[in-house]
Amino acid sequence: MSTPRRRHSPAVYRRRRLGLLLVAAIVAAGVWLLIAQPWIGHGEPEPAAAQQPAAPVIPAVVASTAPTGPAAPTPGATDAATPGATTPATPGATTPATPGAMPDPAASAPPCSTNDVVVKAVTDKTSYASGQDPKLSIELTNTGANACTLNVGTAAQSFTITSGTDTWWRSTDCQSEPSDMVVLLNAGQKVSSAQPIVWDRTRSSVATCQAKNRPQAAGGGASYHLSVSIGGVQSIDDVIFQLY
Repeated sequence: MSTPRRRHSPAVYRRRRLGLLLVAAIVAAGVWLLIAQPWIGHGEPEPAAAQQPAAPVIPAVVASTAPTGPAAPTPGATDAATPGATTPATPGATTPATPGAMPDPAASAPPCSTNDVVVKAVTDKTSYASGQDPKLSIELTNTGANACTLNVGTAAQSFTITSGTDTWWRSTDCQSEPSDMVVLLNAGQKVSSAQPIVWDRTRSSVATCQAKNRPQAAGGGASYHLSVSIGGVQSIDDVIFQLY
């Protein structure tokens, strides 16, 4: 004779149902995590900060005053474009715009006039002891009410040193690889040479650029004048300095 099967209490059935519901909830949560993947960020990348154009500087003239080997590259200078050189266009072809490229503000600005720009000759000292070489620079300011463009490349620069009526030295006599560099000058903006050029206290001449011995400028307190021009604009005044 078989033993009658014992029925469980209602509490046991409730616990079994709760356990099944808990297992189902865990499985559903796991499936949702695999599909949604909330740990992966969905935010849009922040746009990169717009690059501000660097303030222009005047490249230094490289003048060969003695046979000291190849001239160093001019800081900030760019190679001049070959006159008349053009790239043939492919019929029907278009050049895609570079993403994020900024328009060149100099393209729409007019050239500076001589009334817009004030050019100043600059020396690092007013007197030089024996063995000290003068360092020469250019400073220019856009005094106009609007932005304008100016060629400040080495091809557009000229430094001249005189004593009385005697011209002692010109930067253009032995200039190496002159180049053009057109920059935008905002109203009121002042720019200076990237680095000064050095006068070795000798007389320059296109015929003596590689000479080992050139005439030395007199010292003993002799006075000399520096005048400069850039982009066709002459300095307003000469700078006077003395050599000892």
